[in-house]
Amino acid sequence: MLKSMTGFGAGRARVGDEEVSVEVRSLNHKFCEVKARLPRELSALDPGVVKQVKDRLARGSVEVLVKRQVVTASGTVPIVDVALAQEYARAFRELASALGSTTEVSWAQVATQPGVIRLEEKGMDVEAASKAVLAALEQALVALEQMRQVEGESIRADLDARLKLIEGWSREVAALAPRAVEDYRQRLTERVAELARGVAVEPQRLAQEVAMFAERADIAEEVTRLASHLEQFRALMSSSEPAGRRMDFLVQEMHREVNTTGSKSQHAEISARVVSMKAEVERIREQVQNVE
Repeated sequence: MLKSMTGFGAGRARVGDEEVSVEVRSLNHKFCEVKARLPRELSALDPGVVKQVKDRLARGSVEVLVKRQVVTASGTVPIVDVALAQEYARAFRELASALGSTTEVSWAQVATQPGVIRLEEKGMDVEAASKAVLAALEQALVALEQMRQVEGESIRADLDARLKLIEGWSREVAALAPRAVEDYRQRLTERVAELARGVAVEPQRLAQEVAMFAERADIAEEVTRLASHLEQFRALMSSSEPAGRRMDFLVQEMHREVNTTGSKSQHAEISARVVSMKAEVERIREQVQNVE
């Protein structure tokens, strides 16, 4: 199954009071290159994030964006200084006793005193944050792989259509090859007869020239190798393993065989099909750059 190298996935997870969201984007790249962008307080998780991505993806330039969600709008929580509150309550009771007052001191009065309640940034539970990041990342990677598989199927359909075109033209080229030799024989005979002006020409000499041409123009080996490359390429398209690099190598070999066929042939119809095959091989090369 082919997979594209481009895709996007997102995930969200919460463990305890820690909540994070993760976005993963991937683009084409010869190798697997991962760049993680985490909040400063979670920077220690970078190696684990990179490893989790590389365990799932073989190729691609991958960007991971991690955002930590705050529990409150301001990101702070109230902290009570109980010891200070007790001291305020004691002081109020002493003051009431000194003044001869019987009024009870309320907790609301104590709470409004300076320093009793203060706002501080919420502390981070590193273990909970780590679990939340890895869980959200797993969700994002699943979504990313699904998108890459869908696009991979589209690429597979396109490649399959182009392979069929090349196979068809290759068969036509193989069928035209004997005709090319016969056409050369006819042209050579007519040209020699025109130049000889009635002088007898040895048939054996003509046969030798035709045989030499046939040897130079023999494309049977190139056609056979091209068929083999196409067969191997189809096998890679059905493989469950990442095959982009091997496909890229086979495309180079396909281009070599098609180019050699064009160089050997001096037949117009073969040359026309070679041009078409070259164009399709180049389109295949472009598509393969998107394959994992």
